[in-house]
Amino acid sequence: MDWGNVTAEDLIDALREVDWSSPPRPLSEFFSRFTLPKSSSKWDSRLKCNLYYYRTNYFIMMVLILGLGFLRRPLAIVAAILTALSIAFMNDSFAGTFSEKVMRTVRQFSPHLAAKMRPPLTPVIRGRPSAKRAIYICGQPRWLFVMIFSFVSFSLWYVSCGLLTVLWALAIGLLATILHASFRTPNLKARLNTFREEFRSVWRNYSEL
Repeated sequence: MDWGNVTAEDLIDALREVDWSSPPRPLSEFFSRFTLPKSSSKWDSRLKCNLYYYRTNYFIMMVLILGLGFLRRPLAIVAAILTALSIAFMNDSFAGTFSEKVMRTVRQFSPHLAAKMRPPLTPVIRGRPSAKRAIYICGQPRWLFVMIFSFVSFSLWYVSCGLLTVLWALAIGLLATILHASFRTPNLKARLNTFREEFRSVWRNYSEL
């Protein structure tokens, strides 16, 4: 796969749809080999490849940096968790897994309530869905959860006066992520993982025909 031909929009769509439940890469691999990119096109391709391959490592690193910045601000920690959830809900795999776990827990206490939390069925025309499958969380549209969690987290940021702290933490985390993704040489595992994800995408599109 030529990462140089992948646009930023394609990368965001891939990160939104990909499964984030995979464990992070080992630290020995994460900090293995660093080299300077030979050209701007090589740097662009390397950056996109590493952002996709080490996505879980970068997410954990961002959470740790945010956590260190809020050790003395309990409300800011809660706000950071809610902000992370509101962002994670944008990922299809995470939203579906979160909804299934919540509904499984609710079903143990109230099967009737769990039945009401089921998502509506997507209309099917001539054996195919009439529109792109919408994502629901506990029977409600995903955007509703994103809006609620974002509003509550923003309110907590304002009350805790930790907005400036989070901006600094995010800036440091993004800088560390970009530097690592720019100088970490893509290894064979990253390339094989790219081909595997590309095959899965093609196979998924083929099975929907």
